[in-house]
Amino acid sequence: MTMAEHMSIHFPARTSPRPSGWSGSERVAGQLQRLGFALLLLFSTAEQCPARSVPPALRADSILIVKHERKLYLMRDNQPLRSYRVALGLSPTGAKEHRWDFRTPEGHYVVDFRRAHSHYFKALHISYPSTEDLKRSAALHVPAGGDIFIHGEPNRPTRPVSYYKTRDWTNGCVALSDEDLQDVWDLTAGPTPVEIVP
Repeated sequence: MTMAEHMSIHFPARTSPRPSGWSGSERVAGQLQRLGFALLLLFSTAEQCPARSVPPALRADSILIVKHERKLYLMRDNQPLRSYRVALGLSPTGAKEHRWDFRTPEGHYVVDFRRAHSHYFKALHISYPSTEDLKRSAALHVPAGGDIFIHGEPNRPTRPVSYYKTRDWTNGCVALSDEDLQDVWDLTAGPTPVEIVP
């Protein structure tokens, strides 16, 4: 049953005679009880209904992020389905070399898990560091770092909304508007290859 169908639930009018002594307050109580049943039905099934149901044939099979364009592309069969503006790390030029360099990684990764509840709306984890990333950081004798996500805007922003929409602001993650992140969330499923290029 859809949400619209839930909202259209109604109850047939009482056909049996009203008992003698049926007061106005009892009638109101009965109406409230029926309303309560309707709300209970609505909320008990709401979590079972996905926000959006996208057929597998319409989902992306990979993600391409082009850093110099500040674009994330949802790809299917090597063709772009949709594109979104992104924000990168505070030091966006060059591949990530070590923890807290504020760079966004470059290379081949996988979305390996998701967080429906995070500090940044929703978040898709990228499998950084790769073997190549570990070799690079080892050569520098520094830790590679981690916790790289594709995520939305912060749940508790410390700056005006325009700041997050017009500049690079992350610690190395790839950030989208909440609306765009929800789109990416809905149009991908399971382990999804991610390529990040300069």
